[in-house]
Amino acid sequence: MKEAKELVKTITEGIQEKKGSGIVIVDLTHIDGAIAKYFVICQGGSPTQVEAIAESVSEFARKEGEKPVSVVGLETDQWVAMDYVDVLVHIFLPEAREFYDLENLWEDAKLTRIPDEY
Repeated sequence: MKEAKELVKTITEGIQEKKGSGIVIVDLTHIDGAIAKYFVICQGGSPTQVEAIAESVSEFARKEGEKPVSVVGLETDQWVAMDYVDVLVHIFLPEAREFYDLENLWEDAKLTRIPDEY
């Protein structure tokens, strides 16, 4: 569990490095059948920023010895999903984030909102 929490912290730093906004950590650790322990959800203001955030997350995680098992969405940069097994990272454009509303899929999940730093 500690490793997943540390990875969430590292991923959050990677998002903040590229000024990703609206960071929400969804704690799924107490939900039976959840596909991961945590979701980290954020957004970028443009496809270019979404891609830059994804690259930054990869770089920060790699420094800690972590690599995603899968990354999808880089071809359109509307919604990039990065699978670190226990942690799933979702980087959206605002319209896609609003449409999919991942933060509210599990009503009993604990949500932690990270204030924007700029």
